[in-house]
Amino acid sequence: MATILIVEDDRLLNEGLAYALGNENYDIVSAHSFEEGLAAFRSHEVHLILLDVTLPDRTGTELCKEIRLTSDVPIVFLTANDTEQDMVLGFKLGADDYMAKPFSMAVLRERVKAVLRRGGGEDNGSLFTYKDLTIHYDKMKVIKRGEEVKLTTNEYKLLTVLAQNRNQVLTREQIVEKLWDVDGCFVDENTLSVNIKRLRSKIEDHPKQPAYIKTVFGIGYTWGE
Repeated sequence: MATILIVEDDRLLNEGLAYALGNENYDIVSAHSFEEGLAAFRSHEVHLILLDVTLPDRTGTELCKEIRLTSDVPIVFLTANDTEQDMVLGFKLGADDYMAKPFSMAVLRERVKAVLRRGGGEDNGSLFTYKDLTIHYDKMKVIKRGEEVKLTTNEYKLLTVLAQNRNQVLTREQIVEKLWDVDGCFVDENTLSVNIKRLRSKIEDHPKQPAYIKTVFGIGYTWGE
């Protein structure tokens, strides 16, 4: 199920968008300012952002620029200004679509579906973003804060296994089995410990207090939520 972040300072409109899209079985996260939007983006796995251009603290275009430093998550601008100049600026900053207010909720729903299909958030899951880390499954690349993280083949496989099973705790045995399933290569538990340590050293800001790969003592590992 795709998660949509709505960054809109008009609380009535924000609630209306959340209600309409929630009825389409999307998970909704709401924010009302630049700071709230950035914090919500960094703390949730988001598949699409509906972003108001005019926010009370800073502009939506500034937030788009900040998000584009670390993520290719689809962004749809919501704006009362539908001039060609504004639209060109939005697309240059990395917007995927533009909707001028007032708009039809029915049209919005279809736009959201189309953008999610293009971005892979709904159908093929080619992009996964969590906090400052983005995994491009189709390119086999990992980006953190705009910089590519160089991983070995085993480290990348381990990262994707944990990210793709993020809603559950995996035992060490399950992880070994899943890594074996990837290409038939044998991975023993000692090798797993080494790879976990090396992977944390590359993606975690504080490897001893991991935010991404968390140890569940006596059981195994889970993706940080």
